[in-house]
Amino acid sequence: MFGNLGTGELIIIVLVLVLLFGAKKIPELAQGLGKGMKEFKKSLKDVEDEIKSEDSKKESK
Repeated sequence: MFGNLGTGELIIIVLVLVLLFGAKKIPELAQGLGKGMKEFKKSLKDVEDEIKSEDSKKESK
Protein backbone atom coordinates (compact mmCIF):
# COMPACT_ATOMS: atom_id res chain seq x y z
CA MET A 1 0.00 0.00 0.00
CA PHE A 2 2.78 2.42 0.86
CA GLY A 3 5.21 1.22 -1.78
CA ASN A 4 8.80 1.50 -0.67
CA LEU A 5 8.19 3.72 2.36
CA GLY A 6 10.00 2.57 5.44
CA THR A 7 9.23 3.12 9.09
CA GLY A 8 11.31 6.28 9.26
CA GLU A 9 9.51 7.88 6.34
CA LEU A 10 6.10 7.04 7.80
CA ILE A 11 7.06 8.57 11.15
CA ILE A 12 8.18 11.76 9.40
CA ILE A 13 4.92 11.95 7.46
CA VAL A 14 2.86 11.49 10.63
CA LEU A 15 4.87 14.18 12.43
CA VAL A 16 4.38 16.61 9.55
CA LEU A 17 0.64 15.94 9.56
CA VAL A 18 0.45 16.56 13.30
CA LEU A 19 2.38 19.81 12.91
CA LEU A 20 0.23 21.02 10.01
CA PHE A 21 -3.21 20.07 11.25
CA GLY A 22 -2.85 19.54 14.99
CA ALA A 23 -3.65 16.39 16.92
CA LYS A 24 -7.33 17.31 17.40
CA LYS A 25 -8.01 17.92 13.71
CA ILE A 26 -6.55 14.67 12.31
CA PRO A 27 -9.43 12.39 13.45
CA GLU A 28 -11.92 14.79 11.87
CA LEU A 29 -9.99 14.74 8.60
CA ALA A 30 -9.80 10.92 8.64
CA GLN A 31 -13.53 10.67 9.33
CA GLY A 32 -14.33 13.00 6.44
CA LEU A 33 -12.05 11.04 4.15
CA GLY A 34 -13.73 7.78 5.16
CA LYS A 35 -17.20 9.18 4.51
CA GLY A 36 -16.08 10.47 1.13
CA MET A 37 -14.66 7.10 0.14
CA LYS A 38 -17.84 5.33 1.28
CA GLU A 39 -20.00 7.70 -0.80
CA PHE A 40 -17.71 7.26 -3.82
CA LYS A 41 -17.93 3.45 -3.62
CA LYS A 42 -21.72 3.64 -3.28
CA SER A 43 -21.99 5.90 -6.33
CA LEU A 44 -19.69 3.64 -8.31
CA LYS A 45 -21.82 0.61 -7.43
CA ASP A 46 -25.00 2.48 -8.44
CA VAL A 47 -23.50 3.31 -11.84
CA GLU A 48 -22.37 -0.28 -12.36
CA ASP A 49 -25.86 -1.55 -11.48
CA GLU A 50 -27.42 0.93 -13.90
CA ILE A 51 -25.11 -0.18 -16.71
CA LYS A 52 -25.88 -3.84 -16.02
CA SER A 53 -29.62 -3.19 -16.06
CA GLU A 54 -29.31 -1.34 -19.38
CA ASP A 55 -27.33 -4.25 -20.83
CA SER A 56 -29.93 -6.77 -19.70
CA LYS A 57 -32.71 -4.65 -21.25
CA LYS A 58 -30.87 -4.60 -24.58
CA GLU A 59 -30.29 -8.36 -24.50
CA SER A 60 -33.94 -9.12 -23.84
CA LYS A 61 -35.06 -7.24 -26.98
